[in-house]
Amino acid sequence: MNPHWNTFLLTAGARIEGDRVEDFGNPARELQASDSGDVIADLGHRGLIAVRGPDAGKFLQGQLTNDIDLVVEGHSQLSGYCSPKGRLLALLRIFRRDDALYLQLPRPLLDGTLARLKKYVLMSKVTLEDAGAALIGIGLTGPHAEAILGDLIAAVPAEPDAVGRDGALTVLRLPGRRPRFALYGPPAEMERAWTTLAARATPVGAAAWDRHDILAGIPDVYPATVEEFIPQTVNLELLGGINFKKGCYTGQEIVARLHYRGSVKRRMYLGHADAESVPAPGTPLHATGDDGQAVGHIVSATPAPAGGCDLLAVVATEHSTGNNLYIKDNPEIKLTLQPPAGLPAFS
Repeated sequence: MNPHWNTFLLTAGARIEGDRVEDFGNPARELQASDSGDVIADLGHRGLIAVRGPDAGKFLQGQLTNDIDLVVEGHSQLSGYCSPKGRLLALLRIFRRDDALYLQLPRPLLDGTLARLKKYVLMSKVTLEDAGAALIGIGLTGPHAEAILGDLIAAVPAEPDAVGRDGALTVLRLPGRRPRFALYGPPAEMERAWTTLAARATPVGAAAWDRHDILAGIPDVYPATVEEFIPQTVNLELLGGINFKKGCYTGQEIVARLHYRGSVKRRMYLGHADAESVPAPGTPLHATGDDGQAVGHIVSATPAPAGGCDLLAVVATEHSTGNNLYIKDNPEIKLTLQPPAGLPAFS
């Protein structure tokens, strides 16, 4: 985290651990505020890789599941980064700003993803670097988020995945049940943006922000789930994160074969569990009478305002209905699942 930005957040009342703002003093109240009101959040727990050079687009085209040529100044996209076996190493939100393509991903995956990508640069005219200190991120969401953002920028992006630019600020509209935005800019500009937004929105910690990704059905990969999921099992093609008409990329053969010849036997569902502690990504899920074999895994989870936790889980479709799923070693903690809202139906 940029040290000046870190100091700014501490002055604003943030409790910070590493690169993650845990809360602003009252996590329970912040969860409630994020459920019904307008909130802002530091996005330092989301890493940012800058990819520059004449071959930047061509290089990423050979690495990622989506069509990088469609990432223009006014449009961002989700994309997957796969192993040769077609399993996800990372999930990325990609946007363009000035001379660079930026890859947003969970901060704990940044160093490993950056090192892996650099191995494949070879003779390409491409540079990759951690851009988290130079470009600060702020999240804004809530029923009045568009109006609040209108006090800061001239033109608010109107549709999910749309991107706007106002001076030094780049603004991404994100999918969600209500308006959601990610703002990026240099530290001094973001201090002014935070001060303006905080006059009408409540500052919240990372978990309160991440819960809205879960409610929107947007998955993430974390260190514990690297190479755990094939893209379709986290609904990536339904989220517009796979382009089946682009050229080859790492893992493409496996991903394409599943699309054209196979059936997806596991899918990602939105769920809730009345658990006192939040299960970590990768935690196995079991079904009553499953003979000890895991039938799914947690993708991500956060505390819920009314208690328990909200989560995304990849589960064998045959076990997605009923009330027989439970978190590993906790048969008494049942899960309820439903397909994420807004996606095409899947079985």
